[in-house]
Amino acid sequence: MSLNCSLWQENNFSIKRFAFAKFSEVTEQCFLLFTLILLMFLASLTGNALIAFAIWTNSVLHTPMYFFLANLSLLEIGYTCSITPKMLQSLVSEARGISREGCATQMFFFTFFAISECCLLAAMAFDRYIAICSPLHYATRMNCGVCTQLAIVSWGVGCMVGLGQTNYIFSLDFCGPCEIDHFFCDLPPILKLACGDTSHNEVAVFVVAILCISSPFLLIIASYGRILTAVLVMPSPEGRHKALSTCSSHLLVVTLFYGSGSVTYLRPKASHSPGTDKLLALFYTVVTSMLNPIIYSLRNKEVKAALRRTLVKREVLTHG
Repeated sequence: MSLNCSLWQENNFSIKRFAFAKFSEVTEQCFLLFTLILLMFLASLTGNALIAFAIWTNSVLHTPMYFFLANLSLLEIGYTCSITPKMLQSLVSEARGISREGCATQMFFFTFFAISECCLLAAMAFDRYIAICSPLHYATRMNCGVCTQLAIVSWGVGCMVGLGQTNYIFSLDFCGPCEIDHFFCDLPPILKLACGDTSHNEVAVFVVAILCISSPFLLIIASYGRILTAVLVMPSPEGRHKALSTCSSHLLVVTLFYGSGSVTYLRPKASHSPGTDKLLALFYTVVTSMLNPIIYSLRNKEVKAALRRTLVKREVLTHG
């Protein structure tokens, strides 16, 4: 099916409106994927909202670890909301177009929330490092002011990188085709639509991705290296088990997030294909956001207890 894409002239032609490629010509496949993504999206929103609300309303969870977890849940909500609604519309509607401004806005918020999450996961690892390696100084080193500053830096870095990357990409001219062979306005598929040789632009985007993804990851590796060293010298098995259990959920979330993100953005260009990129995009945008609240609620007794108390309160208020 041909796509109607508007062009405007300013020194040369540039695309004013894009359109997302159709997932499949088989309607049943599109509706099946729509249903799966919608269910995961709703599960992600519900789970992350419940965790954030439970932490906010239960004073026993007003600690640095849960403060960062609440921020992570808010980031996950923003992360999925920035792309999933348009993705769902494109799957079942012929209105698959998106304006240049709309595409830039989607790219900004996606990059903003993704980079902020990278930084926040590093802050969470640092929190666990202080808690296990310097437990006597934990209360002073991870006080309210320090936690707030770490959260602000995480959100701030994400905002600056999102603005910089989006402005850099959309300062280019787009000659066509206008079809984005992806589910949303991600950096690599948009760069493919730019005019002329974009190899320098791709290198710049790759360098920023290396810095913004690898730097927090190296901080996480360093933190857990020190944690592992401290745990191995603990005299009691119970102490080692307790220390490691407080890190297991975070480690699993880091593995899911960084694993899928690294495979998507840091693998060689020759191995990229639209089908693989779309599957990976679904995993790191929708699936991981759905799994994170499940991981933290199933593996953390305090979060499970807080969620039960929150649900009981809502039920009492509803029937009261």
